[in-house]
Amino acid sequence: MLPWIRALRPLTALLLTAAIALVPATTAHAADARPASGWNDYTCKPSAAHPRPVVLVHGTFGNSVDNWLGLAPYLKNRGYCVFSLDYGQLPGVPLFNGLGPVEKSAEQLAAHVDKVLAATGASETDLVGHSQGGMMPRYYLKFLGGAAEVNALVGIAPSNHGTTLSGLTNLLPYFPGVEDLLNEHTPALADQVVGSDLLTRLNAGGDTVPGVRYTVLATKYDEVVTPYRSQFLDGPGVRNVVLQDLCPLDLSEHLAIGLLDRIAFHEVTNALDPAHATPTTCASVFG
Repeated sequence: MLPWIRALRPLTALLLTAAIALVPATTAHAADARPASGWNDYTCKPSAAHPRPVVLVHGTFGNSVDNWLGLAPYLKNRGYCVFSLDYGQLPGVPLFNGLGPVEKSAEQLAAHVDKVLAATGASETDLVGHSQGGMMPRYYLKFLGGAAEVNALVGIAPSNHGTTLSGLTNLLPYFPGVEDLLNEHTPALADQVVGSDLLTRLNAGGDTVPGVRYTVLATKYDEVVTPYRSQFLDGPGVRNVVLQDLCPLDLSEHLAIGLLDRIAFHEVTNALDPAHATPTTCASVFG
């Protein structure tokens, strides 16, 4: 990717924030009506090989379908019961979710996990989240009792300790009103800025909670959650992975790692079933 294109991505996110403030409040949310290609099947019963349902948690500006057109079928084809949800909706903003306050989104996740567990009869679930979707579940685990219902959390390029958006957020003080725009119209973006009140509370006293296994999958080419090592967690039961340590040829950036990177997908399955993990290499793209 050309450096100037990479640098424009964070700016695009901020411009989209401004555009959201102008979206008419009459457009209906449509993502839930789209076909989900075999996942979100509430008649699915987990097998002995994969006894826990997997809940996929999309990222900022994502939704329950588009974020998972690659990973959901990948897991479904390997025998998992797979579910996804929409969260963080804002009134009048269709398709683009994950924009509301992280605390409220965590409440939506908690309700969805309860629904999945009731339908499948399982006692625990595994969570796989991209970007904000890898960080937000930690609020559910830490403050909403989620640790009793979750076996593992796999974060793909998660915003665990916030982001500078390649330094762009450091410019906010020089543009009066922009930070207020973020807080008023897209609280989730403000929550993910380094040093936010939300992240300070979330990470106080340690990154993890007992009883949950954590895996973080990061790419050194991430241009959104920066620096990429800020995604890592500290604590027992944590495995932090840089994809380029497994395959130096992997050029995925922030979006590609969650949307289509089969090397990352292979590592997700290893995290979900560590007893049967197999080495992840560049050849995993063909698996």
